[in-house]
Amino acid sequence: MVTDDRGDRKTDASGEIRPFGLRDKIGYMFGDFGNDFSFIFASNYLMVFYTKVLGLSGFVVGLLFLGARFVDAFTDVTMGRIVDYMRPAGDGRFRCWIRRMCVPVAVASSVMYLYFVRDWVYWAKLVYVIFTYLLWSSFCYTAINIPYGSMASVISPDVKDRASLSTFRSIGASLAGLVIGVLVPLIVYETDLEGNQVVRPVNFTVTAFVFGILAVGCYVLCYLLCQERVVFAKKEGKKESVWSMLAGLGKNRPLLALVCAALVLLLATLLSQTMNNYLFLDYFKNAKALSVVNVVGIGGTLLLAPFISVIVSRIGKKEAGAAGMLLAGVVYVILFFLQVKSILLFMVLFFLGTLGTGLFNLIIWAFITDIIDYQEIATGRREDGTVYAVYSFARKVGQALAGGLGGFVLTAIGYISEAPAQTWEVSRRIYMVATLVPGICYLAVFLIVQFAYPLTRGEVEKNTAILRNKRQEQAGEAGIQRDEKST
Repeated sequence: MVTDDRGDRKTDASGEIRPFGLRDKIGYMFGDFGNDFSFIFASNYLMVFYTKVLGLSGFVVGLLFLGARFVDAFTDVTMGRIVDYMRPAGDGRFRCWIRRMCVPVAVASSVMYLYFVRDWVYWAKLVYVIFTYLLWSSFCYTAINIPYGSMASVISPDVKDRASLSTFRSIGASLAGLVIGVLVPLIVYETDLEGNQVVRPVNFTVTAFVFGILAVGCYVLCYLLCQERVVFAKKEGKKESVWSMLAGLGKNRPLLALVCAALVLLLATLLSQTMNNYLFLDYFKNAKALSVVNVVGIGGTLLLAPFISVIVSRIGKKEAGAAGMLLAGVVYVILFFLQVKSILLFMVLFFLGTLGTGLFNLIIWAFITDIIDYQEIATGRREDGTVYAVYSFARKVGQALAGGLGGFVLTAIGYISEAPAQTWEVSRRIYMVATLVPGICYLAVFLIVQFAYPLTRGEVEKNTAILRNKRQEQAGEAGIQRDEKST
């Protein structure tokens, strides 16, 4: 029998709910695979599409990315509240949203890359990018990503199972990154007669629609393979106000620490990914090598994945994450000071840095389930969707800052989007931004995790034991009540 945290029965001993296993892990992996066909593609190439295809300035694009996050401040938290308080569907509280939103999010992502918009007048281009970007990022993606991320806590109540879901989710993201990182540079870039790397606009649109179809397929697999096992009774009584909820979350020290870490981490990672496009176009002048670099970067994550359970069990999630961020920060600072001209040397050092970021990304989603448990112990309420929504909003802010800062920096360093080639001074400045800013940010994440995040391995084990005892007591009380009713 599977019970919820209030003792409600999910099923009986007839075996209606199958045990947690590899099927759930693979299904959850496909969920983030689907997510990142739009998220990673947008993070890496939407700035390129807006500047090099539509001809918008980096400054304007930066304002768009930052402005959208003000909308997300409402839509993310609202979606978290919906999944926490809305009556579950027959296929679960969170899983049903994957079914509902898989097609809308794929369509919204695809229509952001319509190449023929470049021929429109400037104000029409602005209306187009604002509408399509907000439709995708603030509404459709929010409506599927928050339920998907929250779902990990109900697929299994076991902390080890949740850690494995985090690992498989990161593997899914890495595989999507591998597909996008390898194929997209080969498809959307070509070399002109003068040896400059230029964009093929039509291929952007075709690629976006193909990725949309693949994303729907991944979401369907996630929906079919995953199963919710832990259910929560409908919250009774007066609904807590948003401000009271936010005030309660504001006292959650682990959540605040991880929000800060996630914001800085996404800023560093996505800025690095965005600037790498310009780095290899204008500094190394070899867009095809970008495919190899993306393979090298993702290779670090995939190499660590089989060992992540051993690493976490021996030293803990917090401890492993801090070590990974320290390594990444040091490597990027070294890259900045060396100012390498050799692509091979850049790849070697880049690979070492991605070992650090890969280690952290493989376990970061397990941090969230630990924080949800912490919140339940502190307040007595289970708020999976709301907690995840706050974290998701922090990630989107990091994404926006990366895109916004990237656009502002390109403008500040003298980048001219219409020019077929940049001056050497501009190219050198691109290299500096692509290495120094991520290096400083990764070191900042190390300091946050090491000194501000309180959930050490010992604390997590203690919280798990408290909730396990709580579940057992509530299940026993529910059993007594059913026996009394039957007599």
